[in-house]
Amino acid sequence: MNQRLARLREKIAEAKLDALIVTRPENLYYMSGFGGGEYLDATMIVSAAHAWISTDSRYYEEVKQTAPDFKLFQAGYDRNKVLGKLGKSKPAPKRVGFEAAHLTAATLATWNEHARKAGFKLKPTAGIVEELRIVKEPAELEKMKRAVAIADAAFAHFCRALKPGMTERQGAWIIEKYMRENGADNVAFELIVAAGPNGALPHMRPTDRVIQRGEPIVVDIGARVDHYHSDLTRTIVLGEPDAQFDQVYNTVLAAQSAAERQIRAGVHGKRADRFARDVIQATEWGKTFGHGLGHGVGLAVHEGPRASKLSKDTYRENMTLTVEPGIYLPGWGGVRIEDLVVIKKDGVEILSQASKDPIRALISRKPSCMRARFVLE
Repeated sequence: MNQRLARLREKIAEAKLDALIVTRPENLYYMSGFGGGEYLDATMIVSAAHAWISTDSRYYEEVKQTAPDFKLFQAGYDRNKVLGKLGKSKPAPKRVGFEAAHLTAATLATWNEHARKAGFKLKPTAGIVEELRIVKEPAELEKMKRAVAIADAAFAHFCRALKPGMTERQGAWIIEKYMRENGADNVAFELIVAAGPNGALPHMRPTDRVIQRGEPIVVDIGARVDHYHSDLTRTIVLGEPDAQFDQVYNTVLAAQSAAERQIRAGVHGKRADRFARDVIQATEWGKTFGHGLGHGVGLAVHEGPRASKLSKDTYRENMTLTVEPGIYLPGWGGVRIEDLVVIKKDGVEILSQASKDPIRALISRKPSCMRARFVLE
């Protein structure tokens, strides 16, 4: 029996709904095993009596092969036809939920017209399937650990390849190529290699800027393995850094360490954020940590739970979380250090094993981010 489907039906009943329309690709995959692609054209409908996937001919065979607990609705070019079928089903639904965060206004207008003709009302919902996804099963964690290991290895590979004259874009490609050639289905997101002043922009895309000696380089990367993601950030230096780097770096590292020591099941997301933020706010850079401490990772790179000033989450065992404090100084650069962890009853399991020691001098043969300091040859 599909335990996920049974749990979803319980959630639907708790929300006082007769059925739920699922359109977010990650949720479709989680519930059925079908799809998972960002641009998937499919609609899932789950009620107490029915479980349908409506899609077009491109996916008929895939649904049959990957989603045995669901009935295929061959929609042709009009996936909305399944709403009429839902209206005629027994027992006839009156209140049907939809994923409000994953539906355009235009589609909703069309659906409302179909629902009116079918005799039911559409009700916006938030996070019903995501609430099931937020605690990871052992098989999910194993896939994520494989993705983490690939990212760790790709980071070490990048450190060995890093040299003066390399651009940010070239560095990002070295990492992506390594991941794809060593077990990743894809990168988890557009990789970040941001050197010097570009590192002050937390989500800066790689450019043709040449990486200079002595400046901080923020490297934010992740791999995808069998639909599951990893997320890793390290900050390194090619050559000797300026006097400010050590102070900034050590502050960020201390903030991350404080959070990782204290986060555990039962902690609230707002409090987790404070563990790291208090360390940074005690310094002259207290106002430079503008984003939240972290987020969950799984089928999506950014999912629940959250660690931020606004988080309302309470952590449970086997939730995943990034712990990624940062300091960003316009005109100079930034430092961010990020681990992916699994929350446990008595602490966290840190999955990310890439070294947190930045490169401190250039060597000509085999530079490696697995060592704290190097001797210039």
